[in-house]
Amino acid sequence: MHKELVSIPNLPENKELMLKNINWVADQYDQLDFKTSLLETSTLPILLAEKVYNEDYSTVLFYFHIDGQPVDPESWDQNDPFKPVLKEKAPNGDWQNLDWKKLEGEINDEWRIFARAAADDKAPIIMFLSALKTLKAANDKPNFNIKVIFDPQEEYGSDALLSSLEKYKQRYASDYFIVMDGPAHDSNKPTLTFGCRGITTCSITTFGSRLPQHSGHFGNYVPNPVFSLAKLLSGMKDENGRVLIKDYYQGIEIDSETSKILKSVPSDSVVFNNKLGIYTSEKVGRNYQESLQYPSLNVRQIGTSWKGEKLKTVIPEYATAHIDVRLVQETDGKAQLQKIKQHIEQEGYYVIDRDPTDEERRTYPKIAKFEASSNVINAFRTDADSDFGKKIRSQLSENFDEDPVVVRIMGGTVPIVPLIDKLDVPTIIVPMVNLDNNQHSPNENIRIGNIRQGIKTCLSILNTEL
Repeated sequence: MHKELVSIPNLPENKELMLKNINWVADQYDQLDFKTSLLETSTLPILLAEKVYNEDYSTVLFYFHIDGQPVDPESWDQNDPFKPVLKEKAPNGDWQNLDWKKLEGEINDEWRIFARAAADDKAPIIMFLSALKTLKAANDKPNFNIKVIFDPQEEYGSDALLSSLEKYKQRYASDYFIVMDGPAHDSNKPTLTFGCRGITTCSITTFGSRLPQHSGHFGNYVPNPVFSLAKLLSGMKDENGRVLIKDYYQGIEIDSETSKILKSVPSDSVVFNNKLGIYTSEKVGRNYQESLQYPSLNVRQIGTSWKGEKLKTVIPEYATAHIDVRLVQETDGKAQLQKIKQHIEQEGYYVIDRDPTDEERRTYPKIAKFEASSNVINAFRTDADSDFGKKIRSQLSENFDEDPVVVRIMGGTVPIVPLIDKLDVPTIIVPMVNLDNNQHSPNENIRIGNIRQGIKTCLSILNTEL
């Protein structure tokens, strides 16, 4: 099944092929006696599959996305990124092609299938389908009713799904929500993620003279806005990376139980830092997992007026820092942006949301343009010790004879948080693919062992009594 589905290109720009993907999945669920519907949206349709096993059961909504990232075929180690290739790693570290007939014999868990969307997110789609088919073959059934959403544009902002939230909120209604996406812990142990950080953005611009000036004629006379911007930014964090903006971490507490969960995630900081190529980490948290429990303040790009290939001896007329802020459940995106703006004002700047007028240039010694994004995706987090969390964790522990890795909140942001907010039900992310799957990059792959384990994980979840 996996090879067949991955062989269908899934770039949303090609509506015909996207519908082919959607119809392929719909056909599989039709064979499982699910009710399938194509819900019209502002762009591509949403596939919704539903099955009521018992009117008295709770309902769990599952989420997958069916689209993939763009490809640059020349960067791949195969002729066509949408033609899956089975490979094994040779002693010298190179990946060598295998005949697909190898899968008819003894299978090595370390073999991998290379293709776009092989891992993200078609592998989880196949894992869940395989688990459902296994139950049906055994004349068994899940312990809850099921709804499944297939998002056709997750990699491009989930415009289709987000445009449908109000119109189809009753169709999406459920008691619990499980998101089947993302990589498992690098140990490849069963992993449960109970939240993700949100995101918002802003930019800060400082100003020099009205136009760029010759650095020979005006060096030491015309102020360079890069230095004022650098000083402003450096005052926002201490030498350990902690944000100094007033109340930036307000409301966040790491109690003993939370600390226990964070420390339970297997990690070796020395190995981790060596892999990242850093001498030491910032000290916002006492470890990597703890650092994710706080909102971040990241300068993602700095620019001035000159953007040509060759350097020019000029004093730029402005300097801009583009900033992203990762949010946690205790922080609201709009409030965090307001705190940043107030900090700039407290540093003596006249803060505006446009370029300054000539009159303002003559009046104020320090001017900053602050542009706050109206797009805010706040974080979500489900208590790992909630009834839902405990039952899923317990079932995985029983089936795998070891506790799953519990991630309280992951650092990234999923675009479907508005759906999570709309549902307002306990939500868990279940990542099942290998961490080194090269998602979004050339040579994306899925480890065979992760497919095997993912099916077992899905069966464990389907057998959970909710």
